[in-house]
Amino acid sequence: MTPSRSDAKEHCLHPQRLEEALEKTPPEEIRQELTRMFRALGDSTRVGILLALREGEMRVRDLSILLEVSESAISHQLRILRDLYMVHPRREGQIVFYSLRDHHVLQILNTGLEHFLHEKDQRCESEANPS
Repeated sequence: MTPSRSDAKEHCLHPQRLEEALEKTPPEEIRQELTRMFRALGDSTRVGILLALREGEMRVRDLSILLEVSESAISHQLRILRDLYMVHPRREGQIVFYSLRDHHVLQILNTGLEHFLHEKDQRCESEANPS
Protein backbone atom coordinates (compact mmCIF):
# COMPACT_ATOMS: atom_id res chain seq x y z
CA MET A 1 0.00 0.00 0.00
CA THR A 2 1.32 3.44 -0.93
CA PRO A 3 1.50 5.82 2.03
CA SER A 4 -0.48 9.05 1.81
CA ARG A 5 1.49 12.31 1.63
CA SER A 6 0.38 13.35 5.10
CA ASP A 7 1.42 9.93 6.42
CA ALA A 8 4.75 10.17 4.60
CA LYS A 9 5.48 13.65 6.00
CA GLU A 10 4.75 12.45 9.50
CA HIS A 11 7.15 9.50 9.26
CA CYS A 12 9.74 11.07 6.97
CA LEU A 13 13.38 11.23 8.02
CA HIS A 14 13.87 14.55 6.20
CA PRO A 15 10.47 16.30 6.14
CA GLN A 16 11.84 19.59 4.80
CA ARG A 17 13.56 17.81 1.91
CA LEU A 18 10.32 15.98 1.14
CA GLU A 19 8.36 19.25 1.22
CA GLU A 20 10.83 20.93 -1.17
CA ALA A 21 10.69 17.94 -3.53
CA LEU A 22 6.89 18.05 -3.49
CA GLU A 23 6.93 21.76 -4.35
CA LYS A 24 9.52 21.45 -7.13
CA THR A 25 8.49 18.19 -8.77
CA PRO A 26 6.54 18.90 -11.96
CA PRO A 27 3.06 17.42 -12.41
CA GLU A 28 2.57 13.98 -13.96
CA GLU A 29 1.81 15.39 -17.43
CA ILE A 30 5.21 17.10 -17.62
CA ARG A 31 6.99 14.04 -16.21
CA GLN A 32 5.38 11.94 -18.96
CA GLU A 33 6.62 14.33 -21.67
CA LEU A 34 10.09 14.37 -20.16
CA THR A 35 10.04 10.57 -20.16
CA ARG A 36 9.15 10.60 -23.87
CA MET A 37 12.09 12.91 -24.56
CA PHE A 38 14.55 10.73 -22.66
CA ARG A 39 13.12 7.62 -24.33
CA ALA A 40 13.91 9.25 -27.68
CA LEU A 41 17.54 9.44 -26.58
CA GLY A 42 17.49 5.66 -26.15
CA ASP A 43 17.99 5.13 -29.89
CA SER A 44 21.53 5.40 -31.29
CA THR A 45 20.34 6.68 -34.68
CA ARG A 46 18.41 9.52 -33.06
CA VAL A 47 21.36 10.34 -30.82
CA GLY A 48 23.63 10.26 -33.88
CA ILE A 49 21.32 12.68 -35.69
CA LEU A 50 21.29 15.07 -32.75
CA LEU A 51 25.07 14.88 -32.29
CA ALA A 52 25.58 15.58 -36.00
CA LEU A 53 23.23 18.57 -35.86
CA ARG A 54 25.40 20.15 -33.14
CA GLU A 55 27.64 21.20 -36.04
CA GLY A 56 24.79 22.96 -37.85
CA GLU A 57 21.83 22.21 -40.07
CA MET A 58 21.90 19.20 -42.39
CA ARG A 59 19.71 17.52 -45.00
CA VAL A 60 18.28 14.01 -44.69
CA ARG A 61 20.72 12.86 -47.40
CA ASP A 62 23.73 14.20 -45.47
CA LEU A 63 22.59 12.50 -42.26
CA SER A 64 21.98 9.27 -44.17
CA ILE A 65 25.53 9.28 -45.52
CA LEU A 66 27.05 10.23 -42.16
CA LEU A 67 25.18 7.61 -40.13
CA GLU A 68 25.09 4.95 -42.88
CA VAL A 69 21.32 4.58 -42.51
CA SER A 70 18.69 4.79 -45.25
CA GLU A 71 17.08 8.14 -45.97
CA SER A 72 13.65 6.77 -45.08
CA ALA A 73 14.97 5.62 -41.68
CA ILE A 74 16.51 9.07 -41.09
CA SER A 75 13.23 10.75 -42.06
CA HIS A 76 11.32 8.52 -39.66
CA GLN A 77 13.69 9.33 -36.78
CA LEU A 78 13.57 13.06 -37.60
CA ARG A 79 9.77 12.95 -37.43
CA ILE A 80 10.00 11.51 -33.91
CA LEU A 81 12.54 14.16 -32.89
CA ARG A 82 10.42 16.91 -34.46
CA ASP A 83 7.33 15.74 -32.55
CA LEU A 84 9.38 16.03 -29.34
CA TYR A 85 10.52 19.58 -30.23
CA MET A 86 14.15 18.50 -30.45
CA VAL A 87 14.79 19.38 -34.12
CA HIS A 88 13.48 22.11 -36.37
CA PRO A 89 12.96 21.82 -40.15
CA ARG A 90 13.68 24.66 -42.58
CA ARG A 91 12.53 24.35 -46.17
CA GLU A 92 14.54 25.83 -49.01
CA GLY A 93 12.74 24.99 -52.24
CA GLN A 94 12.58 21.18 -52.47
CA ILE A 95 15.23 20.66 -49.77
CA VAL A 96 14.50 20.46 -46.05
CA PHE A 97 17.31 21.29 -43.67
CA TYR A 98 17.17 20.18 -40.03
CA SER A 99 18.78 21.80 -37.02
CA LEU A 100 18.61 21.44 -33.26
CA ARG A 101 15.46 23.16 -31.99
CA ASP A 102 17.25 25.36 -29.44
CA HIS A 103 20.18 25.63 -27.06
CA HIS A 104 18.46 23.38 -24.50
CA VAL A 105 18.78 20.36 -26.81
CA LEU A 106 22.45 21.20 -27.34
CA GLN A 107 22.93 21.52 -23.58
CA ILE A 108 21.31 18.11 -22.93
CA LEU A 109 23.57 16.47 -25.52
CA ASN A 110 26.75 18.15 -24.33
CA THR A 111 26.02 17.43 -20.68
CA GLY A 112 25.25 13.78 -21.41
CA LEU A 113 28.40 13.40 -23.49
CA GLU A 114 30.52 15.15 -20.87
CA HIS A 115 29.09 12.92 -18.13
CA PHE A 116 29.73 9.74 -20.12
CA LEU A 117 33.31 10.70 -21.01
CA HIS A 118 34.04 11.72 -17.41
CA GLU A 119 32.71 8.41 -16.07
CA LYS A 120 34.63 6.48 -18.73
CA ASP A 121 37.86 8.28 -17.75
CA GLN A 122 37.20 7.56 -14.07
CA ARG A 123 36.64 3.87 -14.84
CA CYS A 124 39.84 3.66 -16.90
CA GLU A 125 41.84 5.36 -14.13
CA SER A 126 40.51 3.03 -11.44
CA GLU A 127 41.27 -0.03 -13.61
CA ALA A 128 44.80 1.25 -14.26
CA ASN A 129 45.44 2.06 -10.58
CA PRO A 130 43.66 -0.57 -8.46
CA SER A 131 43.80 0.10 -4.72
